[in-house]
Amino acid sequence: MSEACPILESEITCPRCGHVARETMPTDACQWFYDCKGCGALLKPKAGDCCVFCSYGTVPCPPVQDGSDCCSNA
Repeated sequence: MSEACPILESEITCPRCGHVARETMPTDACQWFYDCKGCGALLKPKAGDCCVFCSYGTVPCPPVQDGSDCCSNA
């Protein structure tokens, strides 16, 4: 397989208020919490997802894009 560059930006949509924010994803760690910039809700990953980008983003996190199980050991 060729090594593809992961997409590093994703749009997170708050399930509570619908606010959409474009964010840069970390490449060295999972982001388990995210404060909505619209309503202030604290977003956490859905069951089975490794991070908030995989749950609420338009693009999954870089490790998942690369085919790994992300960095969740849960």
